Amino acid sequence: MAQSPHRFSVAPMMDWTNRHTRFFHRLMTRHALLYTEMVTTGALIHGPREQLLAHNAAEYPVALQLGGSDPAALAECARMGADAGYQEINLNVGCPSDRVQNGSFGACLMKDPELVARCIAAMAEAVNIPVTVKCRIGVDDQTPADVLPDFVDRVAAAGCRTFIIHARMAWLQGLSPKQNRDIPPLDYPLVHRVAAERPALTFILNGGLTDIHAAWAEMGDLDGVMFGRAAYHTPGILRDVDQVFFDDPTPPPSVDDIIDAMVAYTDQHISSGGRFIEISRHMLGLAHQRRGAKAWRRILSEQGRAVDADSSLLRLAAAQVDWPDTAASLVESRVA
Repeated sequence: MAQSPHRFSVAPMMDWTNRHTRFFHRLMTRHALLYTEMVTTGALIHGPREQLLAHNAAEYPVALQLGGSDPAALAECARMGADAGYQEINLNVGCPSDRVQNGSFGACLMKDPELVARCIAAMAEAVNIPVTVKCRIGVDDQTPADVLPDFVDRVAAAGCRTFIIHARMAWLQGLSPKQNRDIPPLDYPLVHRVAAERPALTFILNGGLTDIHAAWAEMGDLDGVMFGRAAYHTPGILRDVDQVFFDDPTPPPSVDDIIDAMVAYTDQHISSGGRFIEISRHMLGLAHQRRGAKAWRRILSEQGRAVDADSSLLRLAAAQVDWPDTAASLVESRVA
Protein backbone atom coordinates (compact mmCIF):
# COMPACT_ATOMS: atom_id res chain seq x y z
CA MET A 1 0.00 0.00 0.00
CA ALA A 2 1.31 3.45 -0.94
CA GLN A 3 2.44 5.65 1.92
CA SER A 4 0.68 8.98 2.45
CA PRO A 5 2.53 11.85 0.74
CA HIS A 6 2.22 13.72 4.04
CA ARG A 7 4.98 11.50 5.46
CA PHE A 8 7.33 14.03 3.91
CA SER A 9 6.44 17.40 2.40
CA VAL A 10 8.17 20.59 1.32
CA ALA A 11 6.72 23.71 2.92
CA PRO A 12 5.04 26.53 1.03
CA MET A 13 7.56 29.38 0.87
CA MET A 14 6.92 32.80 -0.67
CA ASP A 15 9.03 33.58 -3.75
CA TRP A 16 10.56 30.10 -3.58
CA THR A 17 8.17 27.21 -4.07
CA ASN A 18 6.82 28.22 -7.46
CA ARG A 19 6.22 25.79 -10.30
CA HIS A 20 9.87 25.78 -11.38
CA THR A 21 11.10 24.83 -7.92
CA ARG A 22 8.43 22.16 -7.61
CA PHE A 23 9.39 20.59 -10.93
CA PHE A 24 13.04 20.58 -9.81
CA HIS A 25 12.22 19.06 -6.43
CA ARG A 26 10.01 16.41 -7.99
CA LEU A 27 13.00 15.09 -9.93
CA MET A 28 14.55 14.10 -6.59
CA THR A 29 11.53 12.66 -4.81
CA ARG A 30 8.62 10.91 -6.49
CA HIS A 31 6.45 10.66 -3.38
CA ALA A 32 6.82 13.79 -1.22
CA LEU A 33 3.95 16.27 -1.14
CA LEU A 34 4.87 19.64 -2.61
CA TYR A 35 3.13 22.96 -1.89
CA THR A 36 2.65 26.16 -3.81
CA GLU A 37 3.59 29.53 -2.47
CA MET A 38 0.76 31.09 -0.49
CA VAL A 39 -1.79 32.62 -2.87
CA THR A 40 -4.21 35.15 -1.40
CA THR A 41 -7.92 34.99 -2.12
CA GLY A 42 -7.85 38.56 -3.40
CA ALA A 43 -5.15 37.74 -5.94
CA LEU A 44 -7.03 34.70 -7.21
CA ILE A 45 -10.43 36.34 -7.42
CA HIS A 46 -9.30 39.66 -8.90
CA GLY A 47 -5.95 38.82 -10.47
CA PRO A 48 -4.44 36.54 -13.14
CA ARG A 49 -5.83 33.30 -11.75
CA GLU A 50 -4.58 31.10 -14.60
CA GLN A 51 -1.05 32.33 -14.02
CA LEU A 52 -1.32 31.95 -10.25
CA LEU A 53 -2.69 28.42 -10.50
CA ALA A 54 -0.34 27.28 -13.27
CA HIS A 55 1.48 24.04 -12.61
CA ASN A 56 2.74 20.94 -14.36
CA ALA A 57 1.10 17.55 -13.88
CA ALA A 58 4.65 16.23 -13.38
CA GLU A 59 4.64 18.02 -10.01
CA TYR A 60 1.92 15.78 -8.53
CA PRO A 61 1.20 15.27 -5.70
CA VAL A 62 0.96 19.03 -5.12
CA ALA A 63 -1.18 21.17 -2.81
CA LEU A 64 -2.37 24.75 -3.11
CA GLN A 65 -1.92 27.00 -0.08
CA LEU A 66 -4.41 29.84 0.30
CA GLY A 67 -4.22 32.98 2.40
CA GLY A 68 -7.43 34.63 3.51
CA SER A 69 -10.03 34.91 6.25
CA ASP A 70 -13.35 35.29 4.44
CA PRO A 71 -15.15 31.92 4.30
CA ALA A 72 -16.99 32.65 1.04
CA ALA A 73 -13.85 33.88 -0.73
CA LEU A 74 -11.84 30.91 0.50
CA ALA A 75 -14.55 28.52 -0.68
CA GLU A 76 -14.50 30.12 -4.14
CA CYS A 77 -10.71 29.88 -4.32
CA ALA A 78 -10.71 26.31 -3.05
CA ARG A 79 -13.01 25.40 -5.95
CA MET A 80 -10.61 27.09 -8.35
CA GLY A 81 -7.73 25.07 -6.94
CA ALA A 82 -9.61 21.80 -7.12
CA ASP A 83 -10.74 22.52 -10.69
CA ALA A 84 -7.12 23.30 -11.63
CA GLY A 85 -6.04 19.84 -10.48
CA TYR A 86 -4.48 20.39 -7.07
CA GLN A 87 -4.79 17.43 -4.70
CA GLU A 88 -5.17 19.41 -1.47
CA ILE A 89 -6.13 22.93 -0.36
CA ASN A 90 -4.21 24.28 2.63
CA LEU A 91 -5.12 27.32 4.73
CA ASN A 92 -2.26 29.49 5.98
CA VAL A 93 -2.61 30.16 9.72
CA GLY A 94 1.11 30.58 10.34
CA CYS A 95 2.64 33.47 8.40
CA PRO A 96 3.52 36.40 10.73
CA SER A 97 4.41 39.07 8.15
CA ASP A 98 3.00 42.60 8.46
CA ARG A 99 1.39 42.34 5.02
CA VAL A 100 -0.44 39.18 6.02
CA GLN A 101 -1.49 40.66 9.36
CA ASN A 102 -2.83 43.74 7.59
CA GLY A 103 -5.00 41.40 5.58
CA SER A 104 -6.25 39.77 8.79
CA PHE A 105 -5.03 36.30 7.96
CA GLY A 106 -1.99 34.11 8.53
CA ALA A 107 -0.74 33.62 12.10
CA CYS A 108 -3.09 36.21 13.59
CA LEU A 109 -5.94 33.76 12.91
CA MET A 110 -4.60 31.66 15.80
CA LYS A 111 -6.46 34.21 17.96
CA ASP A 112 -9.78 33.41 16.29
CA PRO A 113 -10.23 29.64 16.00
CA GLU A 114 -13.97 30.03 15.43
CA LEU A 115 -13.32 32.08 12.29
CA VAL A 116 -10.80 29.48 11.12
CA ALA A 117 -13.42 26.80 11.73
CA ARG A 118 -15.95 28.69 9.60
CA CYS A 119 -13.37 29.07 6.84
CA ILE A 120 -12.55 25.36 6.91
CA ALA A 121 -16.22 24.38 6.90
CA ALA A 122 -16.88 26.55 3.85
CA MET A 123 -13.85 25.22 1.99
CA ALA A 124 -14.63 21.59 2.84
CA GLU A 125 -18.18 22.06 1.62
CA ALA A 126 -16.92 23.51 -1.67
CA VAL A 127 -14.50 20.76 -2.71
CA ASN A 128 -14.08 17.00 -2.66
CA ILE A 129 -10.35 17.05 -1.89
CA PRO A 130 -8.71 17.39 1.54
CA VAL A 131 -8.70 20.81 3.19
CA THR A 132 -5.82 21.18 5.65
CA VAL A 133 -4.37 23.80 7.99
CA LYS A 134 -0.78 24.95 8.55
CA CYS A 135 -0.50 26.78 11.86
CA ARG A 136 1.77 27.81 14.73
CA ILE A 137 1.54 26.59 18.32
CA GLY A 138 0.35 30.04 19.35
CA VAL A 139 1.02 33.76 18.97
CA ASP A 140 2.21 36.60 21.20
CA ASP A 141 1.21 36.10 24.86
CA GLN A 142 -0.86 32.97 24.29
CA THR A 143 0.00 29.80 26.22
CA PRO A 144 0.65 27.11 23.60
CA ALA A 145 -0.27 24.20 25.87
CA ASP A 146 -3.74 25.72 26.21
CA VAL A 147 -4.16 27.34 22.81
CA LEU A 148 -3.02 24.59 20.43
CA PRO A 149 -5.30 21.78 21.70
CA ASP A 150 -8.31 24.09 21.71
CA PHE A 151 -7.49 25.39 18.23
CA VAL A 152 -7.09 21.87 16.83
CA ASP A 153 -10.32 20.62 18.37
CA ARG A 154 -12.42 23.53 17.09
CA VAL A 155 -11.00 23.37 13.58
CA ALA A 156 -11.21 19.58 13.44
CA ALA A 157 -14.90 19.78 14.35
CA ALA A 158 -15.36 21.92 11.21
CA GLY A 159 -13.94 19.21 8.96
CA CYS A 160 -10.15 19.53 8.99
CA ARG A 161 -8.41 16.18 9.48
CA THR A 162 -4.79 17.22 8.83
CA PHE A 163 -2.76 19.78 10.78
CA ILE A 164 0.73 20.89 9.78
CA ILE A 165 2.18 22.51 12.87
CA HIS A 166 5.18 24.82 12.88
CA ALA A 167 6.33 24.09 16.42
CA ARG A 168 7.13 27.71 17.36
CA MET A 169 5.19 30.61 18.71
CA ALA A 170 4.80 33.56 16.33
CA TRP A 171 5.44 37.06 17.63
CA LEU A 172 3.29 39.40 15.60
CA GLN A 173 5.01 42.50 16.94
CA GLY A 174 8.72 42.97 17.51
CA LEU A 175 10.08 40.15 15.35
CA SER A 176 10.47 40.04 11.59
CA PRO A 177 9.22 37.04 9.59
CA LYS A 178 12.83 35.83 9.37
CA GLN A 179 13.30 36.13 13.14
CA ASN A 180 10.02 34.29 13.66
CA ARG A 181 11.56 31.31 11.89
CA ASP A 182 14.50 31.14 14.31
CA ILE A 183 14.08 32.98 17.61
CA PRO A 184 10.97 31.55 19.29
CA PRO A 185 12.01 28.17 20.73
CA LEU A 186 10.77 24.96 19.19
CA ASP A 187 8.37 22.82 21.20
CA TYR A 188 8.25 19.42 19.51
CA PRO A 189 6.99 17.65 22.66
CA LEU A 190 3.80 19.74 22.63
CA VAL A 191 3.06 18.70 19.04
CA HIS A 192 3.70 15.04 19.94
CA ARG A 193 1.42 15.33 22.95
CA VAL A 194 -1.44 16.95 21.05
CA ALA A 195 -1.14 14.32 18.32
CA ALA A 196 -1.04 11.41 20.76
CA GLU A 197 -4.29 12.58 22.32
CA ARG A 198 -6.00 12.78 18.90
CA PRO A 199 -5.10 9.59 17.00
CA ALA A 200 -7.92 10.05 14.49
CA LEU A 201 -6.28 13.21 13.11
CA THR A 202 -3.16 13.59 10.98
CA PHE A 203 -0.30 15.68 12.38
CA ILE A 204 2.72 16.91 10.42
CA LEU A 205 5.71 18.43 12.23
CA ASN A 206 7.34 21.56 10.79
CA GLY A 207 10.06 23.92 11.98
CA GLY A 208 13.81 23.55 12.40
CA LEU A 209 14.13 20.26 10.53
CA THR A 210 17.29 20.03 8.44
CA ASP A 211 18.45 16.40 8.41
CA ILE A 212 16.44 13.63 6.73
CA HIS A 213 17.46 10.84 9.09
CA ALA A 214 17.09 12.96 12.23
CA ALA A 215 13.63 14.00 11.04
CA TRP A 216 12.66 10.35 10.58
CA ALA A 217 13.70 9.67 14.15
CA GLU A 218 11.88 12.78 15.43
CA MET A 219 8.68 11.91 13.60
CA GLY A 220 8.01 9.03 15.99
CA ASP A 221 4.25 8.58 16.31
CA LEU A 222 3.48 11.62 14.16
CA ASP A 223 2.19 11.14 10.62
CA GLY A 224 4.85 13.12 8.82
CA VAL A 225 7.35 15.95 8.69
CA MET A 226 7.63 19.07 6.57
CA PHE A 227 10.94 20.63 5.54
CA GLY A 228 11.21 24.30 4.60
CA ARG A 229 14.45 26.20 4.03
CA ALA A 230 16.62 23.08 4.22
CA ALA A 231 14.81 21.59 1.23
CA TYR A 232 15.29 24.80 -0.74
CA HIS A 233 18.89 25.65 0.16
CA THR A 234 20.16 22.04 0.12
CA PRO A 235 17.81 20.28 -2.32
CA GLY A 236 20.15 17.32 -2.64
CA ILE A 237 18.77 16.00 0.65
CA LEU A 238 15.50 15.29 -1.14
CA ARG A 239 17.16 12.43 -2.99
CA ASP A 240 17.07 10.36 0.21
CA VAL A 241 13.40 11.01 0.99
CA ASP A 242 11.80 8.18 -0.94
CA GLN A 243 13.96 5.47 0.59
CA VAL A 244 13.83 6.82 4.15
CA PHE A 245 10.18 7.88 4.37
CA PHE A 246 8.40 5.82 1.71
CA ASP A 247 10.29 2.51 1.72
CA ASP A 248 10.97 2.92 -2.00
CA PRO A 249 14.05 0.89 -2.99
CA THR A 250 14.40 2.72 -6.31
CA PRO A 251 17.84 4.36 -6.45
CA PRO A 252 17.75 8.17 -6.44
CA PRO A 253 18.37 9.90 -9.77
CA SER A 254 21.91 10.68 -10.76
CA VAL A 255 23.11 14.24 -11.11
CA ASP A 256 23.29 13.72 -14.87
CA ASP A 257 19.63 12.70 -14.91
CA ILE A 258 18.64 15.80 -12.94
CA ILE A 259 20.65 18.14 -15.16
CA ASP A 260 19.30 16.52 -18.35
CA ALA A 261 15.72 16.91 -17.15
CA MET A 262 16.26 20.54 -16.14
CA VAL A 263 17.91 21.32 -19.48
CA ALA A 264 14.83 20.04 -21.32
CA TYR A 265 12.51 21.87 -18.93
CA THR A 266 14.49 25.10 -19.32
CA ASP A 267 14.47 24.85 -23.11
CA GLN A 268 10.68 24.53 -23.06
CA HIS A 269 10.33 27.47 -20.66
CA ILE A 270 12.53 29.73 -22.79
CA SER A 271 10.73 28.72 -25.99
CA SER A 272 7.50 29.85 -24.30
CA GLY A 273 8.93 33.31 -23.62
CA GLY A 274 10.48 32.70 -20.20
CA ARG A 275 13.98 33.49 -18.98
CA PHE A 276 16.75 31.19 -17.81
CA ILE A 277 17.22 32.98 -14.47
CA GLU A 278 13.60 32.30 -13.53
CA ILE A 279 14.56 28.63 -13.22
CA SER A 280 18.26 28.71 -12.40
CA ARG A 281 17.85 30.85 -9.26
CA HIS A 282 16.03 27.95 -7.63
CA MET A 283 18.83 25.47 -8.38
CA LEU A 284 21.73 27.26 -6.65
CA GLY A 285 21.76 24.86 -3.68
CA LEU A 286 22.14 21.66 -5.70
CA ALA A 287 25.93 21.81 -5.44
CA HIS A 288 25.86 22.58 -1.70
CA GLN A 289 29.19 21.65 -0.05
CA ARG A 290 30.60 20.14 -3.25
CA ARG A 291 33.90 21.27 -4.71
CA GLY A 292 33.05 23.79 -7.39
CA ALA A 293 29.87 24.99 -5.70
CA LYS A 294 30.94 28.64 -5.91
CA ALA A 295 31.49 28.38 -9.65
CA TRP A 296 28.11 26.65 -10.01
CA ARG A 297 26.35 29.47 -8.17
CA ARG A 298 28.27 32.21 -9.97
CA ILE A 299 27.48 30.91 -13.44
CA LEU A 300 23.80 30.31 -12.72
CA SER A 301 23.21 33.58 -10.87
CA GLU A 302 25.51 36.01 -12.71
CA GLN A 303 25.74 34.72 -16.28
CA GLY A 304 22.20 33.44 -15.94
CA ARG A 305 20.84 36.99 -15.74
CA ALA A 306 21.76 37.73 -19.34
CA VAL A 307 18.71 38.17 -21.56
CA ASP A 308 20.00 35.53 -23.98
CA ALA A 309 21.08 33.02 -21.29
CA ASP A 310 20.01 29.49 -22.15
CA SER A 311 20.21 25.92 -20.87
CA SER A 312 23.81 25.51 -22.03
CA LEU A 313 24.76 27.39 -18.85
CA LEU A 314 23.40 24.48 -16.79
CA ARG A 315 25.85 22.10 -18.42
CA LEU A 316 28.68 24.64 -18.17
CA ALA A 317 28.00 25.15 -14.47
CA ALA A 318 27.64 21.43 -13.81
CA ALA A 319 31.04 20.80 -15.40
CA GLN A 320 32.67 22.92 -12.67
CA VAL A 321 31.45 20.72 -9.82
CA ASP A 322 32.89 17.56 -8.28
CA TRP A 323 29.67 15.54 -8.22
CA PRO A 324 29.34 12.05 -6.71
CA ASP A 325 30.47 9.26 -9.03
CA THR A 326 27.34 7.24 -8.35
CA ALA A 327 23.70 7.86 -7.47
CA ALA A 328 24.64 8.16 -3.80
CA SER A 329 23.41 11.13 -1.79
CA LEU A 330 24.61 14.54 -2.87
CA VAL A 331 25.28 15.34 0.76
CA GLU A 332 27.12 12.19 1.79
CA SER A 333 30.55 13.81 1.69
CA ARG A 334 31.51 17.17 3.10
CA VAL A 335 34.10 19.60 1.81
CA ALA A 336 36.28 21.09 4.50
